[in-house]
Amino acid sequence: MELLILIFLPLVGAIATAFAKQNTAKVAALIFSILSLAVAIGLWCKFIPDASTQFEINYPWIAQLGINFHAGVDGISMVTVLLTNVLTPLIILSSFKHEYRKANAFYALVLFMQSGLLLVFTALDAFLFYIGWEAALIPIYFICAMWGGKDRIKVNMKFFVYTIAGSLFMLLGIIYLYLQNPANNFELAEFYKIELDAAHQGWIFWAFFIAFAIKMPIFPFHTWQPDTYTTAPTPGTMLLSGIMLKMGIYGVIRWLLPIVPHGVQDWSCIVLILAVIGVVYAAIIAFMQKDAKRLVAYSSISHVGLIAAGIFTLSQQGLQGSMIQMLSHGINVIGLFFVLDIIKSRLNTNRVDELGGLAKVAPQLAITFLIILLGTVALPGTNGFIGEFLLLMSVYNHYAWLGAVAGLTIIFGAVYMFRTYQNMMLGETNSLTANFKDINGTEKIVLYTICALVIIIGVYPKPLLQISDASVQHLLEQINQKLTGVN
Repeated sequence: MELLILIFLPLVGAIATAFAKQNTAKVAALIFSILSLAVAIGLWCKFIPDASTQFEINYPWIAQLGINFHAGVDGISMVTVLLTNVLTPLIILSSFKHEYRKANAFYALVLFMQSGLLLVFTALDAFLFYIGWEAALIPIYFICAMWGGKDRIKVNMKFFVYTIAGSLFMLLGIIYLYLQNPANNFELAEFYKIELDAAHQGWIFWAFFIAFAIKMPIFPFHTWQPDTYTTAPTPGTMLLSGIMLKMGIYGVIRWLLPIVPHGVQDWSCIVLILAVIGVVYAAIIAFMQKDAKRLVAYSSISHVGLIAAGIFTLSQQGLQGSMIQMLSHGINVIGLFFVLDIIKSRLNTNRVDELGGLAKVAPQLAITFLIILLGTVALPGTNGFIGEFLLLMSVYNHYAWLGAVAGLTIIFGAVYMFRTYQNMMLGETNSLTANFKDINGTEKIVLYTICALVIIIGVYPKPLLQISDASVQHLLEQINQKLTGVN
């Protein structure tokens, strides 16, 4: 019952917020997001960190087709549930200084998207997973289309075409698996039992992988991302980068690896090469960016490439690293985008060459920005370190030369992020930045909370690693068992 409340509470909040008055919509949305966070924390407190599926709900939905409303939480999904419910209130609170036209619709869409995301992260029925996947896409499309910046319609159409095309490939894969399932249902557990030969596993691998790779995104499926992140309103960019891209990572771990392990094994080398190319390519492109928001967008591609590489090593270190890095990346990237939003709202620019000396007039912004930046470049003692360390170790143990190339993400990231910080925060003020106002009110709450998470997770990551450890180990055992049984 708690899980049912968790999934539908944001949806109830979306309906209530849609009918709220303009000036109370943001408060209503924040209240519902905080209630959802309280429910998620309650589940976490009750959660037993073993390999079992807990808080399970299973109701017949379309019985004729074997479709059930079947959802549950294990260690892998628990991490993504926490990620979604921790970041959503911060994203909503970060928007309080902005006045959006039709604010009730804006915040209702944010909560609707939260409900879709939670459905994706807890679904144990393939049809339900697909419904959640599409339900999370619809609100972000309207958020970007209605409240985005210049060229939003053109940019948003490209994003929509990419994601819908990927979703259709995945739908074909789901239907094929359903037709091969002797149980005639869409249950994830039954899909795990389906025995396909290596050739068919290869086709199913690409049907699912394209959908997940577009959502993450990894090279060369990334071209929609920089324009969309730059054009979207900042809360939309935060939702896309902080939570929505984790749908692709989660989909690879939960669906792709255990269903078609032989296809994964056959194509993992190609994926690893593409992921590492993305790590280096996106970092080089980030070097050349003059707009700080676009720089962070390319930085995100680089970091996600490393997560994807770690997953496809099929190792405990790689999967555990990807789990904690999903959470850390989400926290850091919304912190970076919020800092840039604060600067843009005051100065109407994010161009690095137009800024300078902000630390002199806004020391609190400079300090919080630096802490978040240190987490982003994986300084030991920050949240970004443990995940990147595990991911790099897994890739290096799998292919030493790929690990060495992937390690460039830390070097490149440190160079372009510190250079950006130096140009924006240090030096002398100019006519544009001399009267810049330091952070206040809700801005302090959001940035202080993010900085606290950066430090706490970095200093003591053990509780988060323990959540997913048993589930990851069990998943790898399932994969290895199927690999030894496939001809």
